[in-house]
Amino acid sequence: MGIMTRETAAALISNTLPQLTPGDHITFAFQGGEPGLAGLDFFMFFIDKVKKSTPPRVKVDYAMQTNGLMIDDNWCNFFKKNKFLIGLSLDGDLALHNQNRMDSIGKGTFSRVMKAKKMLDQHNVMYNILCVLTQESARRAKRIWDFILQEKISHIQFIPCMEPLGENPKEGPALTSDRFYRFYSTLFPLWKKEAERGNIVSIRLFEDLASLFLAGQPVTCGISGSCTPQIIVEADGGVYPCDFYVLDEHQVSDLTTHSLEEVFNAVVKSSFLKEQRRPLPGCEKCQHNRWCKGGCKRMARAVYGEGCGMRLFLDERLGELLAVYRLILRQSQ
Repeated sequence: MGIMTRETAAALISNTLPQLTPGDHITFAFQGGEPGLAGLDFFMFFIDKVKKSTPPRVKVDYAMQTNGLMIDDNWCNFFKKNKFLIGLSLDGDLALHNQNRMDSIGKGTFSRVMKAKKMLDQHNVMYNILCVLTQESARRAKRIWDFILQEKISHIQFIPCMEPLGENPKEGPALTSDRFYRFYSTLFPLWKKEAERGNIVSIRLFEDLASLFLAGQPVTCGISGSCTPQIIVEADGGVYPCDFYVLDEHQVSDLTTHSLEEVFNAVVKSSFLKEQRRPLPGCEKCQHNRWCKGGCKRMARAVYGEGCGMRLFLDERLGELLAVYRLILRQSQ
């Protein structure tokens, strides 16, 4: 849908912030495509408009998911000044990253992304690494872990590579649940060994599971089998309930013409969130089904599909994982 105009951004902000009250907390998270293509001037305009529109004692946070190719000192200064949390796409070491991350002329982008990472470090910008887990890279858990330690990566999220919507499963880069299990089964003991030494690398799945089982709080949408209300806004202001399903048939509102309250109510009442799901094969007999309920429907093949990689991992490692996090919690008190 292209790049959001300033007019659309201004309308979005005007229909959002004035409705908030003291104590409220809102996060504007930018992703694409590549959100940096909108240009630094656009983001400076957006921040300025937010500052002028935010009611007293309302907390505003910002995040951006980026491939890092446009990051320079000016961007880093802007991120630091406005306390952005950056999600930097980096799919492992040089060979793994360059398998699928090439620029417009077919050249691998690893060196440019690593330069961006170094600049974020130098400017003390908060960031997480976003690593797409393909069928091929999932075979390289030890190699990826060595890279994490070598580059002193403190926070990383592995994002399953999924087949395009509507396409039948076929051989290719899309992750399968068996490979998901094998990756995490290999990664876990490596992570545990470092954690017990005091070097705790934040791996999103492990933290999500610890939060769910130790605090009863599902953090990631879909991990407990239901879709949580989300307000996904496209460049034209159209609103969707899930960033995996930004399709015409799922548009529920428009944030340039409706208030935040109206948009949220439209999301909550959407047929997408109310859709009944058929249990996946094996779910009914699984001991984890009472909380998992088949997980995120978009990740059915990549995580919960034939054989269910999530079930295999939990059966094998959940007790150990929770024991490590209990230790971490005790040491932090």
